[in-house]
Amino acid sequence: MSESKRLDCIVVGYNETRFDEYEATLQRYGQDSEAYRDLKFSFVDIGGRKLTYAELLNHVYRETLGPAEPHRDFLSGDLPSLAAVYLTSFLRRRGLQASYINLFQHEKRALAELLARNPRCIAITTTLYVLNEPVVDMVKFIRQHNPDVRIVVGGPLIANHFRRYQGDELATVLDDLGADLYVVEGQGELTLARLVECLRDGGDLSSVANLAYVDERGPVRAGRYRINPRVEENNPLDENAIDWRALADAPLGPTLQTRTARSCAYSCSFCAYPMRAGSLTLAGLDAVGRELDAMAELGTRNVVFIDDTFNVPLKRFKELCRLMIERRYGFNWFSYFRCSNADEESVELAARSGCRGVFLGIESGSPRILTNMNKAASVEKYANGMKWLHGHGIQTFASFIVGFPGETEETVEETIEFLQQTRPDYYRAQLWYCEPGTPVDAKRQQYGISGQGFSWRHATMESLEAMDHIDRMFLTINGSTWLPQWSFDFWIIPYMLGRGMGLDQFNVLMRLAHRLLALEIAYVPPEEKRTLQEGYLRQMREHVRQWGAPSLGAR
Repeated sequence: MSESKRLDCIVVGYNETRFDEYEATLQRYGQDSEAYRDLKFSFVDIGGRKLTYAELLNHVYRETLGPAEPHRDFLSGDLPSLAAVYLTSFLRRRGLQASYINLFQHEKRALAELLARNPRCIAITTTLYVLNEPVVDMVKFIRQHNPDVRIVVGGPLIANHFRRYQGDELATVLDDLGADLYVVEGQGELTLARLVECLRDGGDLSSVANLAYVDERGPVRAGRYRINPRVEENNPLDENAIDWRALADAPLGPTLQTRTARSCAYSCSFCAYPMRAGSLTLAGLDAVGRELDAMAELGTRNVVFIDDTFNVPLKRFKELCRLMIERRYGFNWFSYFRCSNADEESVELAARSGCRGVFLGIESGSPRILTNMNKAASVEKYANGMKWLHGHGIQTFASFIVGFPGETEETVEETIEFLQQTRPDYYRAQLWYCEPGTPVDAKRQQYGISGQGFSWRHATMESLEAMDHIDRMFLTINGSTWLPQWSFDFWIIPYMLGRGMGLDQFNVLMRLAHRLLALEIAYVPPEEKRTLQEGYLRQMREHVRQWGAPSLGAR
């Protein structure tokens, strides 16, 4: 292959660990451990097979439709990975030959074919990883298929490692990952582009800022790793909006993700993201409009805005809704939404512009816990916002954290009461994860915090007690349907719409899945459990038979 046609970089999207492997790993901590009990809210046991919600739906559809109507599996991540698409667009805009792989576990053959073309490097993003294992898995595969390609890793996982470790400890963590080069910058796309140019042109790696790599020749700062000087990036969003038309050489599908802002306007004490991402940066409406124009031109039917605070600032949000109304895109859209930063006009505009569902980071129904979390919100504003959303036919998914410092049985009861009164369409309650580096971690002495991760204790609660409260919430709350975290989450809805499933159909199937999950959380005698399972599964099959097969098309 000529050098002019050689791939400069392959970008790899998401590697979702196989559920059976992850479940087996957590089971080693004990089925009564906090981590395993948290995971139990994401699967049902059917005949000895532990099925995630996506696998449950695939099981029901295959059984119902049979070989006469082939079923292409539902995959929750089967949308163009925003990180991979964005980086590919960024590199191509600078004249580099770049391609991307969306889902590592399901596109290994395509990745092996690209690796056989001897690319200069392969870049692994780590947006959704908190552990090394998914990266290690990919590095091993890449080495097996092309031992010479340079492997680059960047993103939040690497930023967290460099924030937490130094010297030999940092070197040990990087050795475990096994890559060749590491991008050490909150944004990092410009560093990656300069690195790829350096590899293409045979340049000196020491000239690339924000880079860490093994170098036996020069001075080192972490074991055998050289860490180049740090230079903060500021990549303008308007100039680097995704060029969707230039990416249409591969099937994009009916549902796409995008962003119109970087970072978050708030400083919740359980979240370290704004500390990594910097101050809130907004794309201009002209740039957003151009990107949405391209999506509409390509036939996009559903858009997911991943901005952490999409309706902040409120004036800009209303202008963006009016833009979508005026241009009559006709697609459905979904986003994160801050009820505390909304009024009824904004909700009405959202509905008119195509909003079909929002993710609400409510976190607690207790004023005291909201204050401890630094949520800058009130229970009353949350309730008003949800009333407006329901009134305009927008589906709501409310996320809650149980066990945050200051939590008591009384504050949990306030959250349960809030849920019963507001009745979001969907909800999930998660155990507080005691993460190093978050603002609340600096207040360990104030709250009497000990432990970390899923196993912790503070002055008013300990982690196993919090898990008991989550069990109780799930089994007592009526009028809202649970959505699990593993391989599903709220963004499954636009994906399912893209596959041809209607909202009513999805809602019915999720209510039946909720009943199946309740049989796992509550103790039900085995024979009774089997009878109830068979009944719920039969109802699911009847509904699938009524609605017919979903789309078999790409993504």
